[in-house]
Amino acid sequence: MHLISWIVLGLIAGFMGSKIVNKAGSGIIMDIVLGIVGAIVGGEIFEFFGGHGVTGVNITSLITAIFGSVIVIYAYHAISGK
Repeated sequence: MHLISWIVLGLIAGFMGSKIVNKAGSGIIMDIVLGIVGAIVGGEIFEFFGGHGVTGVNITSLITAIFGSVIVIYAYHAISGK
């Protein structure tokens, strides 16, 4: 996947994950970073259980990325104490 696709998917997943976890975004840069990390984590989790990881900008990848970003955002808040 191209860099721009990762950034767009990360931004959407990070923003949606932030809204699910704490009802407020973490800022555009942090949303992108947490979303990209979440996409990687979500993809690895889905592949571990026999599913497909993040394959591009599509609905399945977006759901996977949001799932992963929620996990990453929970971990981020637990570690940072926010």
